[in-house]
Amino acid sequence: MIIAITNQKGGVGKTTTALNISAALALMGQKILLVDTDPQAHSTVSVVNEPSRYHKSLFDVLMHQEESIEKIITRSTIPGLDIAISKISMAKLEPSLLGEIDGHFRLKDVLEPVRHKYDHIIIDTPPTLGLITLNSLVAATHILIPIQSSYLCLEGTDDLLETIDKVKRVANPELRILGILITLHDKRTNISKDVVRRIRKVFGDLVFKTYVSKSVKLEESPAYKESIFTYAPSSVGAFQYRKIAEEIIERAKN
Repeated sequence: MIIAITNQKGGVGKTTTALNISAALALMGQKILLVDTDPQAHSTVSVVNEPSRYHKSLFDVLMHQEESIEKIITRSTIPGLDIAISKISMAKLEPSLLGEIDGHFRLKDVLEPVRHKYDHIIIDTPPTLGLITLNSLVAATHILIPIQSSYLCLEGTDDLLETIDKVKRVANPELRILGILITLHDKRTNISKDVVRRIRKVFGDLVFKTYVSKSVKLEESPAYKESIFTYAPSSVGAFQYRKIAEEIIERAKN
């Protein structure tokens, strides 16, 4: 699978989810590539030692088709996980590709030569519905949508679903929603319980059985270049992301 982790809302736990799902699958013996498409490069700085020493990034590969993505793939600090690094230069991609006839297909094309090397590829996307996210949706086989269990959680979801439908009609008919992941959940509050009911009413069986709780440990682990599984292996966050990875494997079989 190539899984794009996508939601145009910021602060819903996209990068945390991308990192820890990638780490969980790697710990299960899978060979995983994490592709950081976000100009903020949070995935890159979270699992790469001294990322500034790399002169090229995904931007260079997407802009110059003679460049190979293998040149910007490096081993992460997490065993079994490779990462295609991003830099702030990714912010220049959209204006640079504007009007290019193959602009939406660049990521799909550059991933093709390395697909066979990995069991799964995870794409961390920026919090927008621009050209970078469209590239991710065209390249992906599946989409995972993290939704925070807060009052305004479903705001903008219609726009995302409409974009997914357009991509399926025009560029990637095989694209499937793998699931909806409830994040930053606080089971103690009535509003969180109400929001979960709303999300389940809208998305039904697409919602993962396991939710991700609010967790200081999940917030801290990237600062130490670790996943939750080595930083706090006995934590609730580690248990939840392990269960989510198991659900992903199960859904992939179906």
